[in-house]
Amino acid sequence: MQIKKITAYPLRYQEPNDRLNWRHVTLAKIETDNGLVGWGECISQWPEAALAVKVLIEQGLGPALLGRDPTENIALHTLLKDHCWWYGDTGLANFAISALDIALWDLKGKALGVPIHTLLGGKVHDRLRACASTHPSQASLDDLAKELADHAAAGYTAVKVGFGKTGEAALGLDEKRDIAYVRTVREAIGPDVDFMVDLGKKTRWDYAMGVRMSREFEKYGLRWIEDPFQPTNLEAYKHLRESIQTQVATGEREWTPAGYKRLIDLGVADIYLVDPGRVEGITGVKKVIEMTTAAHLFFNPHTWSSAINTAAAVHLTATATNYIVFELKPLPSPLQFELVTEPIVQQGGWVPVLNKPGLGIEVREEVVHKYLFDSVV
Repeated sequence: MQIKKITAYPLRYQEPNDRLNWRHVTLAKIETDNGLVGWGECISQWPEAALAVKVLIEQGLGPALLGRDPTENIALHTLLKDHCWWYGDTGLANFAISALDIALWDLKGKALGVPIHTLLGGKVHDRLRACASTHPSQASLDDLAKELADHAAAGYTAVKVGFGKTGEAALGLDEKRDIAYVRTVREAIGPDVDFMVDLGKKTRWDYAMGVRMSREFEKYGLRWIEDPFQPTNLEAYKHLRESIQTQVATGEREWTPAGYKRLIDLGVADIYLVDPGRVEGITGVKKVIEMTTAAHLFFNPHTWSSAINTAAAVHLTATATNYIVFELKPLPSPLQFELVTEPIVQQGGWVPVLNKPGLGIEVREEVVHKYLFDSVV
């Protein structure tokens, strides 16, 4: 079996979980000479990045894979990393590598007739605890809290809120209001639902504010505080972790296993968030799972794009003894519900682990072409 064709698809869609803002991903499709097809994805996000990744996949990295056996995927991952030495080992190059790596794992599983979690050594979970990952936008604190309470009533046993997002919520701008919001949410969802706050890129505390706000939030039993500082402010992360009882989570802005190792060695967080559509695909994330496990820390999947990325994260998380929750978009999203024949959804607060060969999903190619775009305009 040999790789005969590689195609990249930049997609644009409106995200119901983010006030219908436009979002972008790039898919990779790898075809073999015996008719098997593997799919991968990167969370390229911006339109220019999605289009640039298409060029890297089809004209740069992809040709290096033609004629190769896709089941030799670890060797091919090394080949891809070596090929992009002049691009740099982060950014657009890692987007392209991530999409291709996921597609190679999908192909290998299909070729051998087993799910990816079997290729990774075997699952330790048959299901994953579901978390509703939200971008709240309403103005009223009661309405904001009710939204999360509704998700809990629908079965989710954990909810996460992104501060600093678009809309009327204005979270992350006023200390007293933020504290009141966290209190109102806890009252609305009850004591047994995990509650996490993601400060996001638009809301960044300094160290003193981080300690002050985290200690206030601790009164309402947060499961973790996510990305409270700029990713370069590592000293603030270390000091905050030493100053509060709530766990600190970070990693959304990291690109490589080596980068995660540096953060782990510096002791900046308790929980490391990793996205296979960004961190060198399944191969890269598996390395981070192993590192966090060895350091007695937590890994948590960070995927908020299409069903392909979600499926890759399901297989990885199924093999991890140190995950906490599995994040899902609570509102039906086009690239979660249209892109595949069987969307990945929570059932009674749990996400079933996929057991069909490869990623375990069937991509609807007519939907790929429906959301295809070719210009930033």
